[in-house]
Order: sequence, then C-alpha cells, then structure tokens
Amino acid sequence: QVQLVESGGGLVQAGGSLRLSCAASGRTSSNYAMGWFRQAPGKEREFVAAISWSGSSTYYADSVKGRFTVSRDNAENTVWLQMNSLKPEDTAVYYCAAAFAFSGGYYYTGAYEYTYWGQGTQVTVSS
Repeated sequence: QVQLVESGGGLVQAGGSLRLSCAASGRTSSNYAMGWFRQAPGKEREFVAAISWSGSSTYYADSVKGRFTVSRDNAENTVWLQMNSLKPEDTAVYYCAAAFAFSGGYYYTGAYEYTYWGQGTQVTVSS
C-alpha cells in the first residue's frame, strides 16, 4: 500500500504560480510512476502531467505544456507540480496518483492505470 498526501493548493490570481507537493508513504520501495490529475466542478477528471519512476521521462497535457513542470525526489518520496502562468481554467481539485512501473522510464496518462490516489488539493485561480 502507498499513501499519498497532496499539499500546496490555494487561491492565486491569474498569472501567478503555485507549487503542489505529493508526499508518499508506505510501500515506497517499489518503482512507481507518478501522475497529476485534476477535476473541475461538473467535469471529468483529466490528466495533467506524469513522470517516470527514474524521473527521466515526463509528459504533459497540451493545456499545461510550457506552464507546468513535474519533478520528483525519490530519496524524499516526494513529487512536485510547479504551476506557472496560471489561468482561471486551471481551477480544479488536483490529485496525485501512483502506478507501479516495470521500468524506470515508464509513465502513464490514463487514470485507470493508477492504483493509488491522494485526497486532492484545491487550486483556485481568480481572474
């Protein structure tokens, strides 16, 4: 079992920045690819960013590419999502998720591929 706890959400004006953190505990000795998803009111959960277990591979949704950066430190069991140039349409609950990876270079973009999820952190961007 892996437990994930997100933090760092809040209220920010458009154009501002936030840095989300996802702290993992439990069975963190296994190789886990990590992902960030978000869900706005009345909308389905959508993929935001993913990073492989080794950190060598990352992937972003087109809507956040060039503005968001995902990173990780396996020694600290922490994944971050740096969000810059935020827009009102980025408003959502952000979730981190973990998926077992057979190789250090794998990442996943589908929510169904992730086994463990955090409770989410609210990000609100005002115009």
